[in-house]
Amino acid sequence: MEQFLQVGVISSIHGLRGEVKVFPTTDDAARFQTLKNVVLDTGREKLDLEIQSVRFFKQFVIVKFKGIDNINDIEKYKGKSLFVTRENAVELEEDEYYIGDLIGMEVYTDDSEERFGVLKDVMETGANEVYIITSENHGEVLLPAIHECILDIDVEAKKMKVHLMEGLL
Repeated sequence: MEQFLQVGVISSIHGLRGEVKVFPTTDDAARFQTLKNVVLDTGREKLDLEIQSVRFFKQFVIVKFKGIDNINDIEKYKGKSLFVTRENAVELEEDEYYIGDLIGMEVYTDDSEERFGVLKDVMETGANEVYIITSENHGEVLLPAIHECILDIDVEAKKMKVHLMEGLL
């Protein structure tokens, strides 16, 4: 399981006083209002940052970090990801999973003990998510994340059991 979960990416600076525009990668951008701390992955190290203020502008979250009061102190982090620790993550409902926990899962079908493939990515669509599975025999397979197709997910074992409905291959 992932220790850190991504909540956003710094897309650009906003103004001269150290604010940044963050593109949220979480399901609910409003959760930034209750966040106290985030972890900034600089590529070399992980920095713990305290959030001073949050406001919203179009699809972005404008974030001000405590102790960063100058454009020069934050500009170098443009394009870098913001994470929360698993302890600070939003609690999940039943049958909800963090995308970071799903990626890399081994996928098996309900009609075979053989591994079908590996979950490579999750595509978010309007109706439901779609799991992108890389299969040795079938190439890239798109599988809707619905109860009829996804039979079991074991996050600890990193395994998923699926039912391939007719017409999916």
